[in-house]
Amino acid sequence: MANRFNASFLVSEAEANLLRARAPDAAGRIHGLENGVDAAFFSPEHELPDPYPGDVMPIVFTGAMDYWPNVDAVRWFVEAIFPRVKAALPTAVFYIVGSQPTETVQQLSRNPGVTVTGGVPDIRPYLKHAACAVAPLRLARGVQNKVLEAMSMARPVVATPQATEGLAARIGLELLEADDESVFADEVIQVCNGRHPELGQRGRERVLQAYDWETNLSGLDAWL
Repeated sequence: MANRFNASFLVSEAEANLLRARAPDAAGRIHGLENGVDAAFFSPEHELPDPYPGDVMPIVFTGAMDYWPNVDAVRWFVEAIFPRVKAALPTAVFYIVGSQPTETVQQLSRNPGVTVTGGVPDIRPYLKHAACAVAPLRLARGVQNKVLEAMSMARPVVATPQATEGLAARIGLELLEADDESVFADEVIQVCNGRHPELGQRGRERVLQAYDWETNLSGLDAWL
């Protein structure tokens, strides 16, 4: 298929390299076109109402909640990570924000400090007013929009390596990465305790540099 087309675009340079290796005769016509986010829409500058009750430390996950990798991610977080966070931060609350939560997801709200919202008109208030956004995916493909949206809203993000694969961001400076529950919990606790005060803004700057749709899609103009 790559040989039949004038140009093929993949959502990251890493994935483009994979296809070039599999289709070397078409390598010059295979391009990485980074995924993106509407950075003007997902901006912390918007005045958005706080959806959380007072005197809590909100941690948020966003995504379609009938998608199995998202279901697995929040279940792992609630069962293996959040109890450690809650023990260190008694006011911590975990919000699962996304449409069509499965029965498995809905049952997670039985755990102390866990809220399942279902679909909401606008996820931006939940991102803007969260102390931390998490992406504990154990199975992921491509570039995760949930990570880009949180970074665009200047929120500190803690994610697994699976959720950051293919993302051009500096780990430890623009987002945090953890590959097991104890490290993940420690990173979330540090963020909520204010140990990474510039992380969110640096993440926002990375989005503006590398993932703004207006910039990324301009690469299509010449080909069209």
